Amino acid sequence: MAAESSREHAADHIEAAHSIGRGSSADRHAEDAAQAETFQPSRGIVQVDFDDENKPSRKSSFVAEQVTQVPSAPIYVGFFSPALAPMRRRYFIIIGRATLLIMALMWICLPVYWGALSQSAKLTGNLTSWFIDRDGGRVGRGLTQAAQQYNATGPQLQWQFLDAHDVGNDDDIINMVLEEQVWVAVVIQPNASTRLATARTNGDQTYDPRTAIKVYYSQARHEIATGNYIIPLTTQMLHVTTSAYATSTAQRVFAQIDSNGEPNSTALQMIANAPQTISPAISWTMVNLRPYEAPAAQAATLVGNIFLCIFSFMITMANSTARALVSPHMAFLPYLALRLAVPLLAYVPLSLSYALVNLAFKLPLGTKYGLGAGFILSWVYIYLGMAALGLSIEAMITILTPRFTPFFLFTLILYNVSPVVLPDELQSPFYAYGSGFPIWNLSQALRTIMFDTNSHLGRNIAVIIAWILLSCGTMFVFTWYMRRREFRRLYAFATQPAKGKGKGKGKGKGVDDPPQRLDQGEEKIVE
Repeated sequence: MAAESSREHAADHIEAAHSIGRGSSADRHAEDAAQAETFQPSRGIVQVDFDDENKPSRKSSFVAEQVTQVPSAPIYVGFFSPALAPMRRRYFIIIGRATLLIMALMWICLPVYWGALSQSAKLTGNLTSWFIDRDGGRVGRGLTQAAQQYNATGPQLQWQFLDAHDVGNDDDIINMVLEEQVWVAVVIQPNASTRLATARTNGDQTYDPRTAIKVYYSQARHEIATGNYIIPLTTQMLHVTTSAYATSTAQRVFAQIDSNGEPNSTALQMIANAPQTISPAISWTMVNLRPYEAPAAQAATLVGNIFLCIFSFMITMANSTARALVSPHMAFLPYLALRLAVPLLAYVPLSLSYALVNLAFKLPLGTKYGLGAGFILSWVYIYLGMAALGLSIEAMITILTPRFTPFFLFTLILYNVSPVVLPDELQSPFYAYGSGFPIWNLSQALRTIMFDTNSHLGRNIAVIIAWILLSCGTMFVFTWYMRRREFRRLYAFATQPAKGKGKGKGKGKGVDDPPQRLDQGEEKIVE
């Protein structure tokens, strides 16, 4: 019979494999061949007897009959059906574990971001603020005294009252503000008292009270800090002090006009010609040395860095899927080179596209170095920032696997962004770590390129490149470790059948084990 000959042929294969050597690849090859042939449903000829209506006697006739099982239609049940009990239990275990992990992630990461914002109102005194009297006259002394006595509720700036000879002229003060030695400097201009008295006596209609005080600050240093604290708190202090001074000086002036019981008509006429010499008498001019004129720049310096990290994550996941096709067939060093080269090449068009979005929205990339050089330089920093973030994810996916890499992504984003939302002076000392992270340095570099703020480009690029090198090193170590671990596992699996051969032990099956028959395609002899 055909089925018997097929089994005999498989047995010959097994005998040949035993002659080559036990536990070798030949054993497994012979076993596969035997099982492959044994498990094939036979199409042999079987003898079938049947009755012939026209003949009284029974005769044998060879009729080929094959009995096959017809697959039944799938049965669909509800989620709470008893048939799904084991799978339902696993389902809830997976969801429960994920929920617990996310809750743990919340408490690990979210307090860091909340904490970055929670203490800012209490730390405004850390914002270096100077009050400089370069007048030396009645106006200067009166305003200085009023500022020293100023005490308001809520957040305040801790004003430092400096001698004009120690800080130099206005140009020197401007340079100190631009070099980020001070956040805001209130300067009472030279001869402010003399100009006010002269304008009041002569009725000078051209007198501008705003020339008495100049306030120097740099908005682009950090637009949130200047908008929320520097400008409001400085304006509040100057409004109180100048109003108090204007009130006291007006009382003094009118007392002098009416000192003999008869008003001085000439003095009253001069005041009528120049009423601004009485009210407000003294005011100020805000001098924004580095305006933050492009609101869309906040996308590039803060929120956009989050998107940059997400784009890096996307290309990491794509690379993980693609290299799974070739990694089993590659040696270690070529495989490691592939893991490094592919992302670094992919970041080139991705970072260029990101930089072109900045250009499309007309961000001021030409402020410091010109439009062409500014664009190229911003592209370089964006590329390096993307490489620093992306390669760190590329390294961690080796250990965490794609299932848990999103947890690392969230941690990476939050710990990078938290120190950037506010300047160091408005955060606790814990957030000083940000100066060693990629997004902090990338944000500062882009501010310098777009707004000509104090340059730290050398330090910024050094930190970012250090992150790239660190990620390359960790990727090498993690890849080597996982490869070594995989090879050990495969070696143990390959040697396991030989150890358990003939003993019925282990997960593998020896060549001496009898082949199993399949239920499908069974032969049936009908008599």
